[in-house]
Amino acid sequence: MAISNFVPEIWSAQIWEALRTKLVYGGPGVVNRDYEGDIAAAGDTVHITSFTDPTIRSYTAENNITVDAITDATRALTVDQADYFAFDVDDVNRRQGLPGWVESVTSRSAYLLAKDADAYLAATMYAALNQTAYDVGGVTADISDNTAYGNVLVRFWTELTERDVPPDGRFVIIDPDLYAALLQDNRFVDASASGSTDALRNGFVGRAAGFDIYVSNQTPDPTTGVTAAIAGHPMATTYAEQINSVEAQRRELRFGDMVKGLHLYGAKVVHPEALSLMSVTIQA
Repeated sequence: MAISNFVPEIWSAQIWEALRTKLVYGGPGVVNRDYEGDIAAAGDTVHITSFTDPTIRSYTAENNITVDAITDATRALTVDQADYFAFDVDDVNRRQGLPGWVESVTSRSAYLLAKDADAYLAATMYAALNQTAYDVGGVTADISDNTAYGNVLVRFWTELTERDVPPDGRFVIIDPDLYAALLQDNRFVDASASGSTDALRNGFVGRAAGFDIYVSNQTPDPTTGVTAAIAGHPMATTYAEQINSVEAQRRELRFGDMVKGLHLYGAKVVHPEALSLMSVTIQA
């Protein structure tokens, strides 16, 4: 093999890390990976079991109590998405090319895999919420009078709080235009007004109204000029992924090798009530 330093386990670990750090919709503050196991092939299924809640009743002394029968239900998370990359490493190009170019192309490939996975997750969440009880509908964010903060963030906070969604760990994902509108409002910009003095962390652009704010270019756009903002809690969506294989092999009819990688993943919205969707129109 011409690539003498190729170690599949190491390369797989590097690509896995790149995916995790570049995902927005698939990041740890947006989805959970509770059911992520050893996924070996596209089509593998993770079975998720849930149980009904018992009813809370008033107790009266010397009266019989009512005993509930707890039932279970099973939902399936199918890992049915499979993306790959493959490129040539010619012996001459490898010898005469810049050092590290193979690693650079591999890193770029990881970014493109992450981009596709993020778009898939965004579409999955949107499909689970669109035209449901958890779809707020259309709202307007007017930059001239700073209505983005109240019409979007505060409205999201009210919607989720009324549904008893846990306050800790809530997120909002918005597009760059809506983020730019929020930047016009001191309530968003001023960390003390937003209730947080935390330094910005990787993947976050700020915190306001009880939400970690994320910006993504993968936000769904229902119609021209309208962007879909999604708020919620990581308990709502479960995501599973695995780099199944990264391989280098000798090309039969060339003096060189081929590097290829496979990304398997899937997602399911298991608690749609812990999410909220809003179609936002930005006005100047």
